Amino acid sequence: MLALMRDVTRRHVLYIPGFDPVPPRAYRERYRREGAHQAQISGYELLQGPSGSDVRYGWHVQARIEGAEVSTDLEVLYWADIVRRSMAGGIGASYLQLGRTAWAYIGSGALWRLMRLRKGPVIAALYPVAVLLGQGLLAILIAGLVGWGLYRGTHGAMGLIGAGRLDDPFDAFRLLAGLAGLAAGYAFLRWCARRDRLYAWYLMKDYAFSSSLNGAYPPEQAARMREFGDRIAETLATDVDEVLVVGHSSGAYIAVSVLADLIRAGRVPEGGPVLSLLTLGHVVPMVSFLPRATRLRADLAYLCDRAEITWVDVTAPGDGCSFALCDPVAVSGVAPEGKRWPLVLSAAFSQTLSAERRAALKWRLFELHFQYLNAFDNLPDAPDAYDYFRITAGSRTLADRFASRAPSRNRIERPVNRFTDIAA
Repeated sequence: MLALMRDVTRRHVLYIPGFDPVPPRAYRERYRREGAHQAQISGYELLQGPSGSDVRYGWHVQARIEGAEVSTDLEVLYWADIVRRSMAGGIGASYLQLGRTAWAYIGSGALWRLMRLRKGPVIAALYPVAVLLGQGLLAILIAGLVGWGLYRGTHGAMGLIGAGRLDDPFDAFRLLAGLAGLAAGYAFLRWCARRDRLYAWYLMKDYAFSSSLNGAYPPEQAARMREFGDRIAETLATDVDEVLVVGHSSGAYIAVSVLADLIRAGRVPEGGPVLSLLTLGHVVPMVSFLPRATRLRADLAYLCDRAEITWVDVTAPGDGCSFALCDPVAVSGVAPEGKRWPLVLSAAFSQTLSAERRAALKWRLFELHFQYLNAFDNLPDAPDAYDYFRITAGSRTLADRFASRAPSRNRIERPVNRFTDIAA
């Protein structure tokens, strides 16, 4: 079932982040920190350094893993600028986005079908709605209290409250007190949005971006994805042994569409590097279940049956922000009979992380969602155990590493999507 096997001495990894406004250096530092930790735990060597001149957002790793020397260039395919622009806008615009996003999922019926898969990511989607509405109500309360307090205080200072004289000459005070109250309520919401300790505003912007065109890719994102395809094609023309594309979170469905376009266009050379796709913590149904996601559904249906690629999908039930063990092709209702991909595997946090580490991560939901890129302190001693650093810097291709792994027995493959039409 798995594609061509080859020993790897040189690899190029292209990482597609999810909806994340952080700069690429944050991923470089995560790899450096967590890679050093995993190397210490697992007994291999990772030496990280600057990337070559042809890599704009990346770094280089020289590794000795499983008795072999491997040279790897890792590159972040950058779209954080698009994310930051989509997160801009005032408080009023944000609440309008909230309403449109809620209607996109509720009005289409997608929300109820998503709940039949995994409740965790659906709760994550409803959570910002509840928080923002709650903060909005608090802002109204603050505005009312401040306005009322100022108005009463002004008249009290003038000795008028006791006499009951709230006459026309003081209507200006009522107006000014009301404006002051509105300013206080607005200031509170601005503080909430800027601090965003609960990540509610961030999550709302994430879902708003994904659903802005009811599942169709926004033009700016589609243009950047074409650039991603060009960059992957460039790496496929080099003399590396494996080109590994990694898509995390919403980067997973971006990777699917980019690679589907690349293969359709005949841009994967015969006899070139092995082409591999690793998707981590995917949220594919959040888009593929929307009515206008015809392109994504077509790309899922196409890529799942291609011999040019190996596609492994890794999630974990402990990650409440992903559709854990949901086959993204099958649940989207577009799986052809006898499809090849993806191989659905579990990172099994309950087994691969120690009890101490799980306790430390218990309420750090976002860090759990990034755990796929981190070190595991309780990995089984098996060559096909999920280890991000062995996969990206080791001497075996993705196909070779998981050649003997069966898909997770707990995977979900039942088609749930109401919308199964695909782009022509």
